[in-house]
Amino acid sequence: MPLYEYRCEECSQVSEVLQRLGEGADGLSCPACGSERLDRKLSTFAGRSSAGGGRSEPTSCSGPT
Repeated sequence: MPLYEYRCEECSQVSEVLQRLGEGADGLSCPACGSERLDRKLSTFAGRSSAGGGRSEPTSCSGPT
């Protein structure tokens, strides 16, 4: 299940919600103020980059031949 971020339109509190793919904000409320006026934020995620720092050399696995 994806993790979505919602911003409350009343108090601007951002919260994370684990929900099924494609579900909206129906039935959700802000944990800080209780408002049901939530706006889903565009989330970012970490990924692997082939360019730049932090690269390590590949290792090989030698199995039975």
